[in-house]
Amino acid sequence: MFNKDLIKKVFNNERRQVARAISIVEDYNSEASELLKQIYSNVGNAYRIGITGPPGAGKSTLTNQLTKLYRKEGKKVGIIAVDPTSPFTGGALLGDRIRMNEIGNDEGVFIRSMATRGSLGGLSKKAIDAADVLDAAGYDFVILETVGVGQSELDIVQAADTTIVVLVPESGDSVQAMKAGLMEIADFFVLNKSDRPGADQAIASLQTILMMKDHDEKSWMPGIIKTIASENKGTDEVFKEIERHKSFMKENNFFLSKREKQAISRIKEIVETKIKEKLWSESGEKSLNSTLEKVILGDLSPYHIAEEIINNFINKKNT
Repeated sequence: MFNKDLIKKVFNNERRQVARAISIVEDYNSEASELLKQIYSNVGNAYRIGITGPPGAGKSTLTNQLTKLYRKEGKKVGIIAVDPTSPFTGGALLGDRIRMNEIGNDEGVFIRSMATRGSLGGLSKKAIDAADVLDAAGYDFVILETVGVGQSELDIVQAADTTIVVLVPESGDSVQAMKAGLMEIADFFVLNKSDRPGADQAIASLQTILMMKDHDEKSWMPGIIKTIASENKGTDEVFKEIERHKSFMKENNFFLSKREKQAISRIKEIVETKIKEKLWSESGEKSLNSTLEKVILGDLSPYHIAEEIINNFINKKNT
């Protein structure tokens, strides 16, 4: 039986129980599904900010500075930090988290690192589910901080209301950033460590590419903000730009439509995941192994086997 007491404690923002709920979500089992269903009545109030960019761009430092600004306004902040997996321990690399010590002890801040552990699409689902837990616990803002090097990270920030792409002058030219998909998902750019050589050229390159994007007077045009986050320079402008984007989305009725698209995408992903789990756990794996030799010998196409597995699964459900 699912522990309903845990739900009440999450709603009351009891930190140890919030941490426990996120651990359940990370393990992802039937208990996780039930928990996520039970908390959803309290989900939807937190504003979600995605912060992504290449390693070493200063995302954690920027997150730290933004969190302090929100805390000055009395807002509670939850942070989901998605880290590359350590090849030695399999856990999240926590080096950048050390910089967050000053906010980590704040009762109004909750920080959780999540390691990739080789996971791709599944990780984005767990991070978004963990954000739901923080949302339900009453945090006003949830920051999803990721290393922007793969599809999983892009999936996470696309679940945000405002997405910030953090770059540095020497992190590679803007064409490489565009190839990584970062150009498409950014609501605005932060050029951090902007006191370094090449900052002006990097901004000029970004502006050139942004001008090539289709936009009209009713659409949002991503801007570029220069920061030196380690010295807390420019972070006020980032804070204001988040609020400006938030206001723009709500005033133009884009906020709810964006969340609707995100909900559709998420529901489809959940359905696909559950169908795959059921298909392979019941008879699919056995059918695959029994017919694999025919594929290897060229007697049957992989498409034949795939269709047979699906048909057997459907027929079994109908009987």
